[in-house]
Amino acid sequence: MEDPAVRASFLTLAREANEPGWWQKYGESLPAWFQSYVGMEEAATQLRVYETQFVPGLLQTEDYAREVITRGGKKKLDDTARDRIATRMRRQERIRKNRNVKLWVIIDEPAVRRPVGTPAIMRAQLQHLYELSHEPNITLQIVPFHQGVFAAETGSFTILRYPEYDLPDIVYVEQLTGGIFQEKRSDVEQYTMALEWLAVVAERPEQTRKLLQQMIRELED
Repeated sequence: MEDPAVRASFLTLAREANEPGWWQKYGESLPAWFQSYVGMEEAATQLRVYETQFVPGLLQTEDYAREVITRGGKKKLDDTARDRIATRMRRQERIRKNRNVKLWVIIDEPAVRRPVGTPAIMRAQLQHLYELSHEPNITLQIVPFHQGVFAAETGSFTILRYPEYDLPDIVYVEQLTGGIFQEKRSDVEQYTMALEWLAVVAERPEQTRKLLQQMIRELED
């Protein structure tokens, strides 16, 4: 985020709205740029996510998260991996406990079908998505294969929205070695338009649930 004053406003809002800086106790395991993101995520009242690689962290089961974070699910976790898993699970709590926080997730179908861990872990993850899709504050859509490569050309991103009228929407794009925050209106509008288009080409929530049920059955065969 380019403007330090704007970033300070977001982090102050996060501290005032939630338990002050709970994520900071994992500081040695989380890079500074991701701590900034978690603070801004905690303050947002609407999160709109598009994911092309994995099930988004806010919707992952603990076993699935372990496989992703350890790149294969090490039996013995080091402190860094343990803290990263704990942070991911803690981030999910606000979505489950506060129905006023809205989460809208669009996932590319390859990200949902990509094997992570054992078939049992994948089946449990898909069942978890199916159950979460019924929550009143969660909207889940899957972009099917037949929409082709254009559905994924933007890459993964998250748009955060805040209740305060003077705080702009923020776009967060995570990379291998850092995260990029964009608050420039023209950039945010481009991402918003991309997400709206993806919502049109994605399966409706009802059809998404049917697709998830089909995937679950395939893993049971």
